[in-house]
Amino acid sequence: MEELRPPAAGRKLILELRRELAAAGDPERARGQQAYMKSAMPFWGVKTPELRKIRRALFRTYPLEGFEEWRATVLTLWRTAGRREERHAAIDLSGFPAYKPLRTMKALPVFEEMIVSGAWWDFVDAVASHRLRELVERYPKTMARRMRIWSRCGDLWKRRSSMICQLGRKGDTDMELLRATIGQNLLGSRFGNEFFIRKAIGWALRDLAWHDPEEVRQFVREHEEYLSPLSRREALKNVGAPGLGRA
Repeated sequence: MEELRPPAAGRKLILELRRELAAAGDPERARGQQAYMKSAMPFWGVKTPELRKIRRALFRTYPLEGFEEWRATVLTLWRTAGRREERHAAIDLSGFPAYKPLRTMKALPVFEEMIVSGAWWDFVDAVASHRLRELVERYPKTMARRMRIWSRCGDLWKRRSSMICQLGRKGDTDMELLRATIGQNLLGSRFGNEFFIRKAIGWALRDLAWHDPEEVRQFVREHEEYLSPLSRREALKNVGAPGLGRA
């Protein structure tokens, strides 16, 4: 892993962030959060509104110039985090509106590292459903190729990300990509019995059902034999399914 050198602004941002999180933390709340998340990494115990307030103020106070400064600061905060809120702050910094021009395909390895090393649903889902979705929208053909590769790779969390990276796209959903990524992860596939894979399949289909329930009904009919009960139940939560009942 290469040595990262954040700029002075990035170093100050990280130091101030940790100082303010420590001051705002609640040890009792932190213990509860850690137990709920089944996390080896502890929390500061900062309430969400306060956490957002701290992050936004610091991101504005210490602006970063250019891709390399942004990348070095985001990944340094991520890699050196001692508390879970710090990693969530790194995810938020990666998506701060001021840095939208920097989030090109060059940023995909940053998000990939977060997904692979984060390896738990709160980190992975935030990155996949926001950061990856933005790249899918901006670079549809390139990202479709990458997500197809991810959907059949050896990492569970990249597979999950490939299926949920289009959440909220509604009519802009790339159905070929969604069908392909889910198809690689149905029962009988390498990770088909994993809870987080089965849940992601259902989630992706349930989200699509708000816009196109018939597409979801059809997919469930076509893949009934290979959908887990969990995936099927989640997929059909928001739609009536003639011939399949209502979940």
